[in-house]
Amino acid sequence: MPMDTPITTASDDSLDEARVAVLVDRFYDKVRADPMLGPVFNALVDDWDEHKRLLTSFWATVALRAGSYRGNPMAKHRPLPIGRQHFERWLALWRETTVEVLDEPSAMLMAGYAERIGRGLRMGMGLGDRSRARDLGISLRTVPPAP
Repeated sequence: MPMDTPITTASDDSLDEARVAVLVDRFYDKVRADPMLGPVFNALVDDWDEHKRLLTSFWATVALRAGSYRGNPMAKHRPLPIGRQHFERWLALWRETTVEVLDEPSAMLMAGYAERIGRGLRMGMGLGDRSRARDLGISLRTVPPAP
């Protein structure tokens, strides 16, 4: 299927595993070519076809409740040399790809899942958004214990 062909059809625009597979395939082709993300992931992934199958399983489990993914994304991402800027770029490419290949409701759904997953990974890796805590009225100062 050409890269610019939407995967929606007139008869059925629901999200299914085949659509998730196309999304994952196109997205990780972009990741591989990206000047920021490519060097990180290309150095670690030996078999991109297998990696895409694993990530299709992950996203199908997230979005479709397929239950086919077995793994620990936090453990896989924690040792990577990545920062907040990598997460921001990853999410920007994900959003871009979802609107290219999915109908609007499915793209919004998948973007929402990615935002929550990315936020959880950032927090688990100690890359949380401290400035947001300030917006919520949470003090960033350490309060000394009471005597």
